[in-house]
Amino acid sequence: MTMVAFENVTLRYGERVILENFSLRVKKRERLVIFGPSGSGKTTILRMVAGFVAPERGTVSIADRPVSADGRILVPPEKRGVGMVFQDLALWPHMSVEENVGFGLMVRKVPKMERKRRVEEILELVGLKGFGSQNPSDLSGGEQQRVALARALILEPDVLLMDEPLSSLDRPLAEHLAHEIVRLQKRVGFTLLYVTHLEEEAAIIGTRRLTIRKHTSSSQTSRPEIF
Repeated sequence: MTMVAFENVTLRYGERVILENFSLRVKKRERLVIFGPSGSGKTTILRMVAGFVAPERGTVSIADRPVSADGRILVPPEKRGVGMVFQDLALWPHMSVEENVGFGLMVRKVPKMERKRRVEEILELVGLKGFGSQNPSDLSGGEQQRVALARALILEPDVLLMDEPLSSLDRPLAEHLAHEIVRLQKRVGFTLLYVTHLEEEAAIIGTRRLTIRKHTSSSQTSRPEIF
């Protein structure tokens, strides 16, 4: 089954062409690494899947359902079954770990006891059992990364988007967490689109790679190569 599909997608920012007649199919439970230099359009691809950007032309689909097409958002971000972990993690400093992780469930009006149970389960899954009452600022960088991952996974997304989430960590820790992400993906079964510019992370995480070459001319598109 195809989980994410781009069909003949074109997107421009002013005079700069980001994608032109771009097509891609990502299978269910696949781990696709989007690899390339800064400014090549990697994050834009994630933002189109998430629903923050619509293609100028072409169609983006999730689970064979068109979600954006020809400049229009057809399905809003909150109804796409997509989770996202950002580079800056965006943890709320005034909330505990438990409150950060359970916030999405609270918005969905999940009852308090059910919410607490699910938060405890997901924290154990990511290796943070017993951390619920702590403040994110008291945690290490790797532990904060796990909180952000738990917050995304607790909503049980079909697709998880990760935008250079380990870039601020030292290499040994980043490599360890990359292996942990693979372990969690195999256990939970979500489809993963993972952006990085680091060869080491791409090699660990991806079952397939989309490499985007950055052009120096503003009128040219980034060239995707898939293997």
